Amino acid sequence: MSWEPEIEELRRRQQMAGQMGGADKVARHHANGKLTVRERVASLLDQGSFNEIGSVSGRGSYDADGNLLDLSPANFIYGRGRIDARPVMVGGDDFTVRGGAADAGIFEKQVQCEKMANEYRMPLVRLIDGTGGGGSVKSYESIGHTYVPANPGWDIVVANLATVPVVSLALGSVAGLGAARTVASHYSLMVKDISQMFIAGPAIVARAGETLTKEELGGAMIHAKAGAIDDVVDSEEEAFARTRKFLSYLPSSVDELPPRTEPVDDPARRDDWLIKAVPRERRRVYDMRRIVRSVVDTDSFFEMGKMFGRSAMTGLARIDGWPVAVLASDPYFYGGGWTADTAQKVVRFVDLADTFHLPVVHLVDIPGFLIGLDAEKTATIRHGARALSAVYQARVPWCTIVVRRAFGVAGAAMTNHTRARFRYAWPSGDWGSLPMEGGIEVAYRAELDRAEAANPEGGREALMAEITERLERVRSPFRSAEAFSIEEIIDPRDTRARLTEFANLAAPLRKPGFRSAGFRP
Repeated sequence: MSWEPEIEELRRRQQMAGQMGGADKVARHHANGKLTVRERVASLLDQGSFNEIGSVSGRGSYDADGNLLDLSPANFIYGRGRIDARPVMVGGDDFTVRGGAADAGIFEKQVQCEKMANEYRMPLVRLIDGTGGGGSVKSYESIGHTYVPANPGWDIVVANLATVPVVSLALGSVAGLGAARTVASHYSLMVKDISQMFIAGPAIVARAGETLTKEELGGAMIHAKAGAIDDVVDSEEEAFARTRKFLSYLPSSVDELPPRTEPVDDPARRDDWLIKAVPRERRRVYDMRRIVRSVVDTDSFFEMGKMFGRSAMTGLARIDGWPVAVLASDPYFYGGGWTADTAQKVVRFVDLADTFHLPVVHLVDIPGFLIGLDAEKTATIRHGARALSAVYQARVPWCTIVVRRAFGVAGAAMTNHTRARFRYAWPSGDWGSLPMEGGIEVAYRAELDRAEAANPEGGREALMAEITERLERVRSPFRSAEAFSIEEIIDPRDTRARLTEFANLAAPLRKPGFRSAGFRP
């Protein structure tokens, strides 16, 4: 009289669903160097923590008496699990069933995965391997009509960006809505040689006149350099490791604070080489990444988006165990000058920090916006103004270290100057409306022209040298400190101690109840 027969039937159906697309499809999937979706879930989550939802959803085939003959599972699985003992939602496409295409899926599963992450305030990890869209044109025949396109559940995708951390891993050929789901995230990555991403695949693009391979059309490096995705890794295992590390810096939702880890590094550590880190010769470059690694907790810097907008670097780190968002200039690219791409990168990163209550540490060497015809053609000033607005709209605590240059409108994006300023400068600091090099020619043009007219053989050069000498006298950062134009000049070797003070003062100011405008993909 028990219900044991029904439980046995449930186990039989779960066993059928667990075979995914069948042994042949699984073998082919492995031969292409890819893990199955169930192997991916097991590799990502804490061992034994996955609780699947909808485990027997799919399409059953029955005999004349209504007995189940076979079950073709839906090609999307999802459920709850844990990463480093913290609850997360994970959903993944099963490429072994109809190549991850939506006509083998049940879209409500994806929607419920997103809703559960949102309503129960759990980070969401998407394992994307397919189109995930509206299916092929074959579906027109089966339903008997065409339809106006819509994206079921996109409202909750958008809501999640302002509510919980979202990570998207492109783990195969991803197209259409699958590509949109990949980029609608706080952190996204692709696996080299395995992942490709496109709005439409090579076959459709060929109809428009371009014949390209998958890699030529949508390889990982294309999207990393374009800023469509944040990172490229060498293996799926590395993708899962980076996912776990990224989430370790963030709260489970905007209603919590980022978790502090037990400090393991001396908060007052001084690296003597910092006093020589910036060359006295202003035209020489230096290694800002080494500086970042020196002033944050050892081995804690997690860089994101390295291949895009390269004159600025962005990443997460810890200072005295507190998670922070690090924004820093990279003088190896345009001398640290901001391009249109750099400005877009800054907007996205500041949004991330503001959404999840991460204090910002900004290491500045910005000679201004990139200038020239290309800069005008790419609307650098429009994107730059938007980045400046993002900085001024941010509500999280902000600490600025002027390492070298800060000029013009872009230099003003070092901080929101209307707030109480937690701002320091190294003795190498150099700032103003324009750099003196080049600026003298503009400001003193009339005098220089008269000197040249009076003495064509050297009058211009002599006056130029005289003006430069006069201006160099007032260029010293100590003159700015006298006028309180910069708050404090510090020994570079004391930077870590100053940042530790900032991180500890900022900790109670992070406001989990505050809802920012939200992260924009």
